[in-house]
Amino acid sequence: MKNRFNIITTLMVICTWFIVGACTELEDESYTDIVATEFRPTEEDIGALLGTAYSGWRGVYMGGGRAYWTVQEETADALVRATKPYGFYDGGIHQLLHFHTWTSEDGAYGNVWSQAYGGVTSCNRLLYQVESGQISLEGPTKDAVVSEIKVLRASFYYALVDIFGNVPLVTDYNVPLGFLPEQKTRLEVFNFIVDEITAAIPHLTENHGVETYARFNNKWSAYALLAKVYLNAEVWSGTPRWEDCIAACDAIINSDKGFILEPVQKNVFKEQNSGSNEHIWAIPFDEIFGRGMPLNVITLPHQASQTFNLRATGWGGLISIPQYIDTYDPDDKRLTDGWLYGQVYTSSGEPLNVNTGNMAGEPMVIVNELPGIDSSEEVHSYRILKYEVPIGSDPINMSNDVPMIRYADILMMKAESLMRLGRLGAGALVTEVRLRNFPDNSELAAVSDAELTATSSYDYGLRDYILGETHETEPIQYGRFLDELGWEFAAEAHRRQDMIRFGVFTRKSRLSYQGHPDGSEDYRNIGPIPLTELNTNSKLKQNPGYN
Repeated sequence: MKNRFNIITTLMVICTWFIVGACTELEDESYTDIVATEFRPTEEDIGALLGTAYSGWRGVYMGGGRAYWTVQEETADALVRATKPYGFYDGGIHQLLHFHTWTSEDGAYGNVWSQAYGGVTSCNRLLYQVESGQISLEGPTKDAVVSEIKVLRASFYYALVDIFGNVPLVTDYNVPLGFLPEQKTRLEVFNFIVDEITAAIPHLTENHGVETYARFNNKWSAYALLAKVYLNAEVWSGTPRWEDCIAACDAIINSDKGFILEPVQKNVFKEQNSGSNEHIWAIPFDEIFGRGMPLNVITLPHQASQTFNLRATGWGGLISIPQYIDTYDPDDKRLTDGWLYGQVYTSSGEPLNVNTGNMAGEPMVIVNELPGIDSSEEVHSYRILKYEVPIGSDPINMSNDVPMIRYADILMMKAESLMRLGRLGAGALVTEVRLRNFPDNSELAAVSDAELTATSSYDYGLRDYILGETHETEPIQYGRFLDELGWEFAAEAHRRQDMIRFGVFTRKSRLSYQGHPDGSEDYRNIGPIPLTELNTNSKLKQNPGYN
């Protein structure tokens, strides 16, 4: 068990007596079921008070293995779930995301919606109980708790406005039976998020330590979330906010609170990573007390179970797209440390063989090749190894915390904002992030302002054994910076959002996905309102392009 759970486990896992309903099924609660008994919490109780609401982010991020992370990564150009000899077709459900043919019935979008609104409901309930006096807080303590809850609620709306655009904006808990919320425009939701965070920041602590880890009770996590919102302002609101993004980043950079880049990027993703001072806002996971992080089992091949003596067999379905891997510098430690490739061995060092398919019995040597999304052998394509895989661990319920925003994000967000404003300094910031990844040759880490504005090194186009091979040479504005984001934040639920911001999400082909340069499919920059929600709320209108 992690030491941090002695202090903050209650943030994510305890359903206290005064909170109605189950921890993980918040969306099913009645809006009108309110506990009337007054509760007077001590300072030590406040973490437990907020625990159920924070736990919602585990479901949003990776609920059932298909949620926010899935939407951000498997619709983009780095990762894909390709059919293997042992399966991973499942009626074509995984391929829909890669092909950009998902519908309003896709479970990944449904999970994001239901889990995020479950989190909103928990926040609204807590605000009602605090502000009505049922949970008795006073003075600055009350202001701080209310502000923390509002920033947490804004974080759920951050996910919703990103994925769905126009969504209901629900801020009340004590609503009449049968209440159906009104849908708001993306701009209205964007403005709400900004207003909520900026109003809350003055009431939050300036501390940075165990008591603020994985919480929005401090200015720095709130500034980090605000910077992310400003970074995407042009897409979400129609008006760029680069200056505001820089200001939010500078608040953290100049805070003197000990935020750093870890000397080795791999340290950020260790199993015992809650002490990392690169984390600014994180989601705690634990194989016993905070379950639900299955990334390792999704990506590691069957044979790797013997490499790490895992307590469950790897599924091996989630793999890299070779065109993306080809963009890396071969000396970049983010490649060598972050991906599983080459000969796979047992934990005692004996080479393993392929188990199934046309290559059964041959050495299990993972190569950077993939014939197509519906045709691959066990050896095809690299597997994510970014998160530490401890010997004997549970790959279905990992104990590695997820850094949603880390200090590298802050430096890169400021760098992108400077670049887009035509100012100097982006190259120096990106070089700072790159340096740790080229420890034997610092010259390889250096990148200039001008180089960041060059086009991408990604060789976009089809690479499919049926559809053939194409090459799309239309340059991408600031494409080298997009590459930098891809290398630094691989498999961190960034890629879809970044590609949209750089204007290439629907317009560039990769592997078996054919982009749409005529813009006919640009509506897929926003996901569909889930059909189940449309059927239960007559006030909702589906996003354009979807049925």
